[in-house]
Amino acid sequence: MKKILKFSWIIITLFISCQTAPQTPGEFMEEASYIPLDNGASAYIFADVKQARPILDLLPINELNDRQALRMIDRTDFLAAAIFPAEDGRRFQLAAWGNYPSFGAGLALGFNRYWKRQRSAAGNYWYSQANRLSMTLTPTQAFVAASATAVPESPVPSAPGIEPPEGFGEFRRESPLSCWLEDPAQLLNRILNMNGIPIRVPAQQLFVNFFIAPENQYEAVIRLQFESPAQARAIAAALSLARNFVPEPPPRLGHSGEETQVDPASLFLMLFFANPPVQNNRSLDIKTAPMTDGEMVMLFQKLLN
Repeated sequence: MKKILKFSWIIITLFISCQTAPQTPGEFMEEASYIPLDNGASAYIFADVKQARPILDLLPINELNDRQALRMIDRTDFLAAAIFPAEDGRRFQLAAWGNYPSFGAGLALGFNRYWKRQRSAAGNYWYSQANRLSMTLTPTQAFVAASATAVPESPVPSAPGIEPPEGFGEFRRESPLSCWLEDPAQLLNRILNMNGIPIRVPAQQLFVNFFIAPENQYEAVIRLQFESPAQARAIAAALSLARNFVPEPPPRLGHSGEETQVDPASLFLMLFFANPPVQNNRSLDIKTAPMTDGEMVMLFQKLLN
């Protein structure tokens, strides 16, 4: 199996090295009504690859850490990803904009017996049963999908795609990497309950902006949207009161990740209550404490799994 995967990536490396004319993707996220990803994901991620590269390296997507995959990311300007829940047959879906040698890709994969051409209603694509990846490329755009089973998944999303939540485009404008979570109330209430904090947070939306901070650290801004300004004000008062009863922070997880005894729920709680919430109409903005890379990995695992 390792030889199969290695050979597949050698072929991919071959067409990555081809020279093509530079292409510049449009700033589609600013005004886009739909994003080319499928519905049903638990989280959606958006990144300016050049600015967010240190953060992207911390995402819990093993395929992105492969040496050849990293070379593909080097040719990417912007990406959007959908992370699906464990019970879904899909693992993740990726839409990327950049400079891709699509002709060389098709030629190389056509001679690779581990990649087979598939047909679907959305269009033709390449599929590798060995690594359960599907892929299709044009000179300026790439779609990739990973399956949890041996059943091929078309990387091309169903038209027209997903509609971003109201306010997300404006929220993420200054951040190199952002995400929104589906069903945020369930996640928040589960974490608060696990830490003995009897507060229900009926958030309708949860957005997160991630930033690179000084001294090899990271920060995030969490935005919770509620039904009304009155509800946001009431939750802000409850969270401010709860900050007085948050337990002592757990041992910090260092840059090497050596302090593995840190409880992820407690870590999230420490970050979540680091600063008081700031109300913005029917939203609350919460700035986290600075995080090491090890803590960022644990935070991503909590948010995206």
